[in-house]
Amino acid sequence: MVTLEQDNSGLVNMLVADILKKQERTVSFEFFPPKTESGWEELFYNITSLVPLQPSYVSVTYGAGGSTRSRTHELVTRLQKETNLTVVAHLTCVGSTRDEIRRIVDKYANSGVTNILALRGDLPEGMTEQEAAPRDGFRYAAELVACIRDDFPDLGIGVAGFPEGHPATPNRLRELEHLKAKVDAGADYIVTQLFFDNHDFYDFRERCKLIGIKVPIIAGIMPITSLKNLNRMADMAAGSHFPAPLLRSLSWAEGKDYVRKVGAHWATEQIRDLLHQGVAGIHLYTLNHSYASVQICESLGLRSYQGICI
Repeated sequence: MVTLEQDNSGLVNMLVADILKKQERTVSFEFFPPKTESGWEELFYNITSLVPLQPSYVSVTYGAGGSTRSRTHELVTRLQKETNLTVVAHLTCVGSTRDEIRRIVDKYANSGVTNILALRGDLPEGMTEQEAAPRDGFRYAAELVACIRDDFPDLGIGVAGFPEGHPATPNRLRELEHLKAKVDAGADYIVTQLFFDNHDFYDFRERCKLIGIKVPIIAGIMPITSLKNLNRMADMAAGSHFPAPLLRSLSWAEGKDYVRKVGAHWATEQIRDLLHQGVAGIHLYTLNHSYASVQICESLGLRSYQGICI
């Protein structure tokens, strides 16, 4: 068993909203539950490499339709018990009833988890829209947020934002209305999906202000680690914008190590610019690997210490 130690200066089990108020800017990491036993130990080894960076918090994802729900809970509770990390548990509602969601959230709350990222979630293959929202279920993430806020008022709630647009909502005005509905229902902050062009983020942030969204917006960054990883991102995030200079640099890279260095460099420069433009926080999608995240944070001198990200 890998045991991790971290002094996060009193931030353990704090609400992310309070951490955002306490820190000038936050740095957080995202993981997903491994599918194999060997994957668990590899993941904890990689988390060991990230702990010295003293992240503001870490989050753990779900598979489509909650397909990794039990493993997500297992990873969240293990991190909660074996580390001093503040953990955010992802929670999707697609295909779930309100009673099922309440039981899951109650289980997290009893385990000491104080933060939830509330998501509608992707439909599993073969599930219809009607099946996705059962009679006593949720059609939209805003309904999930409202349910958690009503039944568990002390928990922190984050929601997802889409700088490049939500694939299921081509109407960009309606998309922002849905996002504002999540915030109005009780969300404390927004974490964006990945993007590679900061102009998309800045435009999204300004449009959020115009519609009256005032909660902090955390920028989600996913460093490219391989060409396979790049193609997977393109499949996962329909409509993703891959800037020509990034693609040109990747085309010049010879071998996996160079592709990984190009990806880390691009993400580093993205984050440097975001920090200079006063972003509330950076959320790194690690893909359960530590290399790029460590390289980026060390290059930029990012490290949380005594409540201040320096």
